[in-house]
Amino acid sequence: MINLSKNTGPFIILAILLVFCLIANLSLGSVSVPLKFVFRSLFGGTIENESWQYIIQDYRLPKAITAIIVGSGLGISGLLMQTLFRNPLAGPFVLGISSGASLGVALVIMGATFFGATFAALLVSKWSLIIASSLGSFIVLLVVITVSSKVRDTMAILIIGLMFASITAALVSVLSYFASAEQLQQYIFWGFGSLGNLSWSEVLILFLIYIFGLFLSIVSIKALNTLLLGENYAKSLGLNLKQSRMIIIIATSLLAGTITAFAGPIAFIGLAIPHIARQIFSTSNHKILLPAIFLIGAMVMLICDSIAQIPMSDYTLPINAITSLFGAPIVIWLLVRKRKMIF
Repeated sequence: MINLSKNTGPFIILAILLVFCLIANLSLGSVSVPLKFVFRSLFGGTIENESWQYIIQDYRLPKAITAIIVGSGLGISGLLMQTLFRNPLAGPFVLGISSGASLGVALVIMGATFFGATFAALLVSKWSLIIASSLGSFIVLLVVITVSSKVRDTMAILIIGLMFASITAALVSVLSYFASAEQLQQYIFWGFGSLGNLSWSEVLILFLIYIFGLFLSIVSIKALNTLLLGENYAKSLGLNLKQSRMIIIIATSLLAGTITAFAGPIAFIGLAIPHIARQIFSTSNHKILLPAIFLIGAMVMLICDSIAQIPMSDYTLPINAITSLFGAPIVIWLLVRKRKMIF
């Protein structure tokens, strides 16, 4: 049985902290907006300073919603992979989804010139990168699903995913060798990850796919808890292992693949957030971990984005660097403090 009263307090604290991080994220940046004007803008009030209104409504609010989707989505997909493979080092990209997305983007940025400079100039755009990244992830997903339907051993799927990551990395290396300095720089900048380049229409598309992936994750809670007992025991309890494995892989691919397509590859979050949630709540029950990871992942991503913006400065640091520099010491501290890993 789940002790709801025991977990109510931490959930309330996390929810309050998430709201605080959201408001702070909307207020901080190269242009500091007073908190009272942030609240006024969010609740339909008018702001005399039109530039503040534009900054909040058309730039910072879409970026904050993207941060919430990215943080929670990668955290949940990381949890799904860690449970499916019963491996604390598994993350949302172990199936090669991120590598497939990276290869798609590399083909557009560094491979388009093989068809001529004019064609390359027309092909390389924000939407072309999103589509190429999505197609790369989708192709890898199809291969993984095909393999998972024929392979009984779950660990074999993990190894195959890692092999696909190696193959795509090798292809990207070949493209990089023949690419120009400008193309390499563009590809490297994409690899840094970014939360602030999405319009409201793009955020809506990301949100709709995210919701579907989140729904599949919630549907899989019972199967995930059963898989903690081991695959053989799960089968003895009547779990359809092949079907459950397929749903978990699709959910992870939708969450991680779409986030990578729209925001680039974001490191650390998918691997570490599930461990932070386990240490805070001292449980491996997915009915608690899923909402906990949603709150913690969203909050951590908002904090990292606020740090990356460097308040009162025109500089913006790579979000990938901030997530690792800020998050890794927290995980180390939690593990040292608890002195054991809950899994």
